[in-house]
Amino acid sequence: MKLPDTDRLRSERSLSLHDFLASYNENLPIEFPRASLALLREFKKMHQTLFREHSWSLDQHRKKVMDWLTSQQRIL
Repeated sequence: MKLPDTDRLRSERSLSLHDFLASYNENLPIEFPRASLALLREFKKMHQTLFREHSWSLDQHRKKVMDWLTSQQRIL
């Protein structure tokens, strides 16, 4: 019997904004920009099509947020 893939289940789970923020910043390499509530709210406002449901997930949003935060740093 195959055991459930806990990493996949964790990444696909629906999260609140606060839970996503904590999960996103957890174990993030030091060279990557950290997320904040204000930045995540701005990301959500700019990428409304990613939020058919109002929840966040690491699977769907983490890489996109990471890329967006990196691009925002270059602008500033």
